[in-house]
Amino acid sequence: MALTLVTGGTGHLGREIVDRLIRNGHRVRLFARSPKARSDVEWTRGDLATGAGLRDALRDVDTVISAATYSPIARRGGIRPVDFFSSPSAVDVEGTERLLSLCQEQSVRHFLHVSIVGLDEATLPYARVKLAGEQLVRASALSWSVVRAMPFYYLLDKMLAGLAWLPLWPMPTTAFNPVDASDVADHVVACAFDGARGERAEIGGPEDLSVAALAGQYRDARGLHRKILPIAMSETKARGMGFVVSQGVRGRLAWADWLRRQYPGARHAA
Repeated sequence: MALTLVTGGTGHLGREIVDRLIRNGHRVRLFARSPKARSDVEWTRGDLATGAGLRDALRDVDTVISAATYSPIARRGGIRPVDFFSSPSAVDVEGTERLLSLCQEQSVRHFLHVSIVGLDEATLPYARVKLAGEQLVRASALSWSVVRAMPFYYLLDKMLAGLAWLPLWPMPTTAFNPVDASDVADHVVACAFDGARGERAEIGGPEDLSVAALAGQYRDARGLHRKILPIAMSETKARGMGFVVSQGVRGRLAWADWLRRQYPGARHAA
């Protein structure tokens, strides 16, 4: 049976991808620094940032799904001043370059790279790092696919949770359509095995809502008493910050429905 290697397979999106691969009968190997207690996949210990263990991980692999990334903003759930000046590239650029090179040595048949919608106009250093990694994939001699996705609901949840202590939330009125990781996983797995290659349809959530409206739904789901201050933002600045609307396929799960699942009885005053 053909073997699929998933990098980033212990992250939010990666776990969803692995679940679908197993459900569909694929043989799966995960490359991770810290293997977890999961017996339905093969594990290879290593580090994309250093290359440790990577050659062994690629042995006999037919398809690679590259879902690994390193975003300090996502990890901490908020932006700090340093994020406007720099972002680590060891995973997303050097790690991707190393992975692509070894995939060519091992004659991997398909390399699918998960990226982010709107990178061409985004200005945050993390976005520039992600774009540099994506460009390496596009220039590769491998048979490749790139799937761009909108930011995930769980990241929006973390960002808004970090603001919960504030009595007033300034929020842009620009449109945005974040997406659930489960819908992205469905799309990624379909693209990995449908035979097509190259730039694939990007994916976003089912609704185009202003950031202010998304924040309002979050506030209401949490039962928080906070005032939202709508802030007008130029289109150029909004796109630079990654506030865009995906023009590709749409996920099924709405933000409000995701919130109901996440906070089923959280409607209390705070």
